Amino acid sequence: MTARLVDIAEQSGFSEATVSRVLNGKAGVAVATREAVLAALDVLGGHERPSRPRSRSGGLIGLITPELVTPIFPALAQVIAQALTRQGYTLVFGTQTPGGSTEDELTEMLVDRGVSGIIFVSGVHADSTADMERYQALRNRGIPYVLVNGFSPRVRATFISADDRTAVHLAVTHLASLGHTRIGLAVGPRRFVPALRKIEGFSLAIQELLSLSAEESEELVAQSLCTLEGGQSAAATLVDRGCTAIICASDMMALGAIRAVRERNLEVPRDISVVGFDDSPLNAFTDPPLTTIRQPIHEMGHAAVQALLEEVGGTSVPRTEFVFMPDLVVRGSTASGLRFRVPRRSSAGPSERRA
Repeated sequence: MTARLVDIAEQSGFSEATVSRVLNGKAGVAVATREAVLAALDVLGGHERPSRPRSRSGGLIGLITPELVTPIFPALAQVIAQALTRQGYTLVFGTQTPGGSTEDELTEMLVDRGVSGIIFVSGVHADSTADMERYQALRNRGIPYVLVNGFSPRVRATFISADDRTAVHLAVTHLASLGHTRIGLAVGPRRFVPALRKIEGFSLAIQELLSLSAEESEELVAQSLCTLEGGQSAAATLVDRGCTAIICASDMMALGAIRAVRERNLEVPRDISVVGFDDSPLNAFTDPPLTTIRQPIHEMGHAAVQALLEEVGGTSVPRTEFVFMPDLVVRGSTASGLRFRVPRRSSAGPSERRA
């Protein structure tokens, strides 16, 4: 009599879904799991052993990113694709869109395609409130992966990150050197690790360079979406709070900040200085050219590929975070903060710098 899936699942200790994947010869099942299911099958009998699954070493690597509106994501994807091509691998690309596939659905699609491993960029792992069990489950299935931007101590994996704290410190230092004493930060929701780290770096820099308290620095932070509209909204709030310079968590937010400044009949950088984050390729051609923090995407992309391919090849890789240093690229959207003063709410804090 043919054993049922439920019987094999009970005998092996794995789910019916996993048993089904083994019986149908699909990829995405760890070797130990497959052998346990086959052993249960031998005990119960009634099924022929399935053929070996399609090997995951066939040259496919998965990449999952958020939307592609933010220029940093397609730029990083291009770096990763080029690095993989040089190593003889082909990229299988999945991107999340509003109302489209979720990260979990894209992951299943990639596993079904027989990828050797997956690189996740700014994914669920970056949300400190999210359930991280999905990554352990993927590991249990024998799929190597690397996580980019968004460290979580709850996931034992290789992480590749830009140093968000240092990045914002560089921007604050630049603006303070221009004479700005009221600097704001437009950033995404605090539950996301990159946003939280930017806020931490901002608070430390403000306290160190402008002698403001932690409470005063918190007033200079406006959280919104990392979009053009989000930057516009956050910048409007910061201008109303008397800021003469605004650091944004993305270049898209910075473009929104410039729009908000102009809606108030002010000019960038004459009245308000604006700093972006990422260094999109078109920043040198915006009006004005955008001062920004440059993420080292070439170094980060190559490091992610190297770490993943080492694990695919059976080499043990460190379950830790590799942090890469950003650069400040100064262009035309920042200028002296002594030309224009928005009245401050409080007289507390250091005296204004003099030229």
